[in-house]
Amino acid sequence: MASSELEKRPASVVDPHDEPSVEWGWHGTFPKATRIAGWLTAIALLLMLIGNHRGHIEDIYLIGTAAAIVLALIWDRIRSRTAWRR
Repeated sequence: MASSELEKRPASVVDPHDEPSVEWGWHGTFPKATRIAGWLTAIALLLMLIGNHRGHIEDIYLIGTAAAIVLALIWDRIRSRTAWRR
């Protein structure tokens, strides 16, 4: 006879053969370190504007790349702040 209780199973079952890190308990990301690295990279790109180059095409690429990183960091911050509302 079938049981009236629903069978519970984990929401995400990860096979240790696919991802060996599951065996020793770590299966995640480093969101704080990633954000810190992003800000440091954007600052480093802007510091590269100081130099002895004559052309300004490099400046455009440096500012554009730094702006893209900053926008991605801001978008990630907004997304993580409102994630609990969904």
